[in-house]
Amino acid sequence: MFLTNSNPNSWEERTIVDKHIIQAGLEAVKRGGAVLRDNFGKAQKISYKGKLDLVTDTDCLSEDTIVGFLKREFPEHGILAEERREIQSRSAYRWILDPLDGTTNFAHGYPFFCVSLACELNSEIVWGAVYDPLRDELFTAELQQGAELNGTPLRVSTTDDIGQALLCTGFPYDVQESDDNNLNHFENFIKVCRAIRRDGSAALDLCYVAMGRFDGFWEMKLNPWDIAAGCLLVAESGGTVTNFDGKPCDITTGEVAASNSRIHAEMVRVLSLGRCDTA
Repeated sequence: MFLTNSNPNSWEERTIVDKHIIQAGLEAVKRGGAVLRDNFGKAQKISYKGKLDLVTDTDCLSEDTIVGFLKREFPEHGILAEERREIQSRSAYRWILDPLDGTTNFAHGYPFFCVSLACELNSEIVWGAVYDPLRDELFTAELQQGAELNGTPLRVSTTDDIGQALLCTGFPYDVQESDDNNLNHFENFIKVCRAIRRDGSAALDLCYVAMGRFDGFWEMKLNPWDIAAGCLLVAESGGTVTNFDGKPCDITTGEVAASNSRIHAEMVRVLSLGRCDTA
């Protein structure tokens, strides 16, 4: 599902993704972002997938806009999107879409949300983009070609002491019902790092690790569309992305630990304490 970055010598040797894929993907996230920007601050029709898991009509409008565009450009491709049944295909390509990551923020008028889109080739994430339409920040990554923010190369932070690290996390929608709710990990990390933020968009949190705004991020019970693009961004910016136990990241397991690489071993150690607490 996910491959860490490497450093081939020439651009020609590194090229994996068809340029039509990249151009269409960029157009798709911009179209979805325009929907979010145009509807932000307006009254929303809200429905619930769970007690705390809501969906707005803008989620659906953004998804319809992006999926419709991708289906016209690539009618043979598969599409896994948050608000609809997966479009399965025999094609080697599959798009993974979150049309509005940060729905609760959006619904409350809190300006921290995005569109996240990734492209798989033979079950490997090869391209991804996350677009914050309010800040007009477009994060992109291509496998073995690095990551960028609005065309400027990204690199993770240089913090090498977790005691000086700014971390970020989130809590699952079943936090009020399940004991496996990340509170134990939060307690353990807050005792060893400089500070923790909880912003409500895993996709943007991962982008902030990729660009050095955060030194590390962890979260559990996530879906593939939450993290597919963001994980590639971190890896292609020189960071490390694993599961909580330090094994290579698999976007289907629901848990992610991402860092600037320098503090990753310590993050995995702290996460192991939480596993002991719940055993």
